[in-house]
Amino acid sequence: MYEEPRRVAGAGRPEPAFRRLENDLRSQIHRNEFPADTPLPTEAELARRYSVSRQTVRRAFHDLVAENLVFRVPGRGTFVTAPSGRYLRQFGSVEELMSLSADSQLQVVQPLTALVDPTAAGRLRLPDDRVAMTIFLRLHHGEAFSHTVAYLPPRVRERLGEVGELASAGTASRVTLIGLLDAVLPRPIRDAEQSITVAMAPADVATALEVETGSALLRIDRMYFDTDGEPVELAISHFHPDRYSYRVRLHRSPA
Repeated sequence: MYEEPRRVAGAGRPEPAFRRLENDLRSQIHRNEFPADTPLPTEAELARRYSVSRQTVRRAFHDLVAENLVFRVPGRGTFVTAPSGRYLRQFGSVEELMSLSADSQLQVVQPLTALVDPTAAGRLRLPDDRVAMTIFLRLHHGEAFSHTVAYLPPRVRERLGEVGELASAGTASRVTLIGLLDAVLPRPIRDAEQSITVAMAPADVATALEVETGSALLRIDRMYFDTDGEPVELAISHFHPDRYSYRVRLHRSPA
């Protein structure tokens, strides 16, 4: 059965104030900046700190409560929910994917290298079979929650140049590949198409994610496009089912 791939919105619209506040608080929570037994700053304190209205703060808190990142105790304040060990983020834009660098690490499995791969080249709409490829894990608190094979067109690889974070197996850093690309491409990344399926873990992925070979994993394929609609990266990711939860916000189009 064919399913139309979902397109993730990119830049172009200003981010609402409540979303900026929400993202900032979420990043602070993931960095463990709020002790579990200490309430977060009050609505009034955050309104002054961020120069926004209390209604804006209330909206940001509402979304964080819905994600179960925080909970509210009447008369006492808002507290961080005890971590469950599962990495939970909400992705609705390319910017939010780039923000993975705020609370997780990229660890190189296979350094960026050139190879021939007809399947990846075809998906990237290339005139021949040459691509660049790297394999990396994404870690949260030292545990791998995703394994990604990323393919780049040769022209994009050339633009990227020598990147120390992708040069050696085992190197860990807080970069994201799309963040690195967006900084050097002549036209920025605008959006992405993604498909989500369930896949059985191949042996190498199973070893990297510490699961049994053949275990059911969440697989997400993302194709990133620049502002001219040209593919700039194909990323094929598998996610550990007990360490990762995928959440997306769906918006209703204006009438």
